[in-house]
Amino acid sequence: MAEDVVALLMRQHGDIRNLFDEVEKTSGEARTEAFRRLVHLLAVHETAEEEVLHPMARTAHPGAEKVIEQRLAEEKGAKEILSRLEDMDTDDPKFLPELLRLRTEVMHHARAEERYEFPHVRRTSGAAQLATMAKALRAAEATAPTHPHPGVETGTRNALLGPVAAIVDRTRDAVRKVMGR
Repeated sequence: MAEDVVALLMRQHGDIRNLFDEVEKTSGEARTEAFRRLVHLLAVHETAEEEVLHPMARTAHPGAEKVIEQRLAEEKGAKEILSRLEDMDTDDPKFLPELLRLRTEVMHHARAEERYEFPHVRRTSGAAQLATMAKALRAAEATAPTHPHPGVETGTRNALLGPVAAIVDRTRDAVRKVMGR
């Protein structure tokens, strides 16, 4: 059976919740590594939603444009917090309170998508379209930036700026991995 974009995104929301738990419950290098995985997942997840899901959802029902604008504003706010967190040491006493603030924002955003966006996408799309969107989402994730870029929350901005940001991010990630940081 083909993968459904809504089911895929719901699973990723669960993965994000689990990674927040892992970051909160660990310390030292384990926390740093869990946080890096969280940053990566959040960055590619949001970019893929912005490129694939939100454009389709804008036309799902009357008033959808306003719903999507709210989701994009939430995504921008979360990216701003995530960017600040990336500059912090994960064992800094200020890190966990800021992480909790990010978690609150991200979980509010996920619940809003699950309540206001996903049902309309499911209702207005057939199984084949949901499967095609899942493939498109996976493709977008494969080439998405791996770090937050506040201000790049639309499909158009992602198309224009995303490829360059993705190259820079993925190069930075590779160098960090080679250097052992």
